[in-house]
Amino acid sequence: MIESYIKSMVLALQEFSLLAFRAFGNLFSPPLQTYRQLQIFGSVSILGELVTKAIVLELGPVLTAMVVAGRASSGISSEIGSMLVSEQIDALRALGTDPLRKLVSPRLFAAIFVLPLLTVLADFFGLLGGWLISTTVAQLSGTEYWNTAYQSLTFRDMTQGLMKPILFGMIIALVGCYFGLQTEGGTEGVGRSTTQAVVWAIVLVIMVDFFVTRLLIGIGFA
Repeated sequence: MIESYIKSMVLALQEFSLLAFRAFGNLFSPPLQTYRQLQIFGSVSILGELVTKAIVLELGPVLTAMVVAGRASSGISSEIGSMLVSEQIDALRALGTDPLRKLVSPRLFAAIFVLPLLTVLADFFGLLGGWLISTTVAQLSGTEYWNTAYQSLTFRDMTQGLMKPILFGMIIALVGCYFGLQTEGGTEGVGRSTTQAVVWAIVLVIMVDFFVTRLLIGIGFA
């Protein structure tokens, strides 16, 4: 028994040491990035185009939606859930007010309106970060980076990049409202609904992004 315990401790120490050695070794090795691959084939000049396409079409809308889902869906769900368990929604119904009109519709409109604006802001800072890395690491001139970025961006790309945030905004608002209105079990139920709202909002954003992209490719739009 003691011998087995000692062997397991030595094995754990060995695995921990190997993990630490490899982790510290990775700190001093160059990462495998798109720039490295382009450098091999002598195509670093198209880095601006790759950054623009990736950010405008996918990274900007999806990452912005995930961040907003973590903040907005949880906030909407917890707020409406708290109103439900404290019987404020019942009071609205008793006064002849439609809770959906007062609580859900304004949040839905706000999400649809604001998320595209946040996506545009995220795209801008993403392109700005790409410019900074391109000029300092890839040794591209700023003019070359912005020219390729501008020339690669089409009206179709911008339409797709702004269409997705509208759908994502609908998902974020409706999921948060739905789980808030389904809250049961007092304050514990509010926390549970908040967690479910965030998880389902992020999952649905990823799923909708996949199917919308496939649909646009299928009809020749993307």
